[in-house]
Amino acid sequence: MSGFVLQGHELDRPVEERCDVCIVGSGAGGAVLAAGLVEMGLDVVMLEAGGYHTRRDFDLNEGKAYPLFYQDRSARATDDQAIAVLQGRTVGGGTTINWTTCFRTPGRILEHWQRVHGIEGLDEASLAPAFEAVEARLNIQPWPEAQANANNRALLDGAKALGWEASPLRRNVRGCANSGFCGVGCPVDGKQSMHVTFLPDAVAGGMRLYSDVEVDRVELDAAGVARAVHGHGVVRGSFEATRTQVRVQAKVVVLAGGAINSPALLLRSGVDGGGRVGARTFLHPVIAGIGVYAKKIEGYFGAPQSIGSHQFIDRGPDKVGYFLEAAPLQPMLASISNLLMGDELRDFLARLPQLSGLLALHVDGLLPQDEGGVVRLGDGGRPRLSYPVQPWLVEAMRSSQEALLRVHLAAGAEQAGTTHPRPILVRRPDEIGPALAAARFGAHEHAIFSAHQMGGCAMGPDPARSVVGPDHRVHGHPNLFVVDGSVLPTALGVNPSQTIYALAWRARAAVASAV
Repeated sequence: MSGFVLQGHELDRPVEERCDVCIVGSGAGGAVLAAGLVEMGLDVVMLEAGGYHTRRDFDLNEGKAYPLFYQDRSARATDDQAIAVLQGRTVGGGTTINWTTCFRTPGRILEHWQRVHGIEGLDEASLAPAFEAVEARLNIQPWPEAQANANNRALLDGAKALGWEASPLRRNVRGCANSGFCGVGCPVDGKQSMHVTFLPDAVAGGMRLYSDVEVDRVELDAAGVARAVHGHGVVRGSFEATRTQVRVQAKVVVLAGGAINSPALLLRSGVDGGGRVGARTFLHPVIAGIGVYAKKIEGYFGAPQSIGSHQFIDRGPDKVGYFLEAAPLQPMLASISNLLMGDELRDFLARLPQLSGLLALHVDGLLPQDEGGVVRLGDGGRPRLSYPVQPWLVEAMRSSQEALLRVHLAAGAEQAGTTHPRPILVRRPDEIGPALAAARFGAHEHAIFSAHQMGGCAMGPDPARSVVGPDHRVHGHPNLFVVDGSVLPTALGVNPSQTIYALAWRARAAVASAV
């Protein structure tokens, strides 16, 4: 059977499909898995709630891109609105709109999973073949330091001046135009996201991909066996349902909708894992530091993330570590990433060419007491995420804010500031301590956001403590799997895309054996 991509607006009658494997979600997990299963000769159907977009749609227009390519029209947030959540909703998922940064899973995290969560068989040696395979397909390589833009160079220069570790990052690009607009889709297909790599591989091998199809539930029999997937068409860029009903009968069902969405789908399907589904959701909560420079930075041009620092990734057993990266500063993203309004926001944007934006990403889930957040169902069965900003995160945010301000000043900034509603501004290093000592940190005190969502269907061998086994199979459900970032039992301390690619590559054999 030849494969195809069929878009929601092209569905004018109910869809009935039969296949070996139905995959829900087309991002980092679903795409890599699909390509592998098709290569094994299996018949695969994929359902994706987002639209199918190509480079012709990626016109660098932020006003169009954020509502169309992001979950909840880019307004997804925790239920108290304290943390903004940037998450993809398009064919290719987050890989279509991420900033291309790729890391192998750190060995210390894999060792923690084995020691604390009892996960065997996940170590650097066993994952190496998967890492090598996806690195080859996606051309994951270090970005040359000489090509780091001024925004990223602020992190490199400032860290080096302070004697801190900082180094170039690896990116999944080929023929990159260095435009800087990765977050709104690559107009030249330089970013090796799923919609230009593994998904075309799978479709060429016979997979049928339906976009603009929201999955309502997985039909389970009394024995917990998945029998079918039920969904409906949606009007692109909205939650408005069309009249088109979709039903896929499959021998195996795989959820790959990502953290937040996959736990919600399990809950809508009547699977709560004794309360564990949706629990232990992690966000790498992010805060920013803004530097004002005399020279032009123009952080809206050039590779968004090309330098990183893990100087503070391990602050000891009782503190949350963090890592430092840069953020692109296109006008709309810069506007929604702070709490300024009115004249203050206008003045901020007027200085945009001279601004550098650096980030601190906090590694949640490693402390024994850190349970992260919880995904529950809200109105209409849509996911609702609660995430309390606990005291240990507040302490880490105060520490990381100091680090961000120090980096900027060491890099030559005339002034460095926070993202409080009334930004705390410093001009000299000796001003930082006193200024931050009087500042408040935590929920609603300053801007916090997340571009990395993990957990909610935690992996582990014990059904009393986890949702899926080390083979990605949902406990108690012989033909139901989860293959995405929701299976991570903690945050990673690095950008998660390559970990998800590798886990999906590894999961191919387990999923195929269940057919």
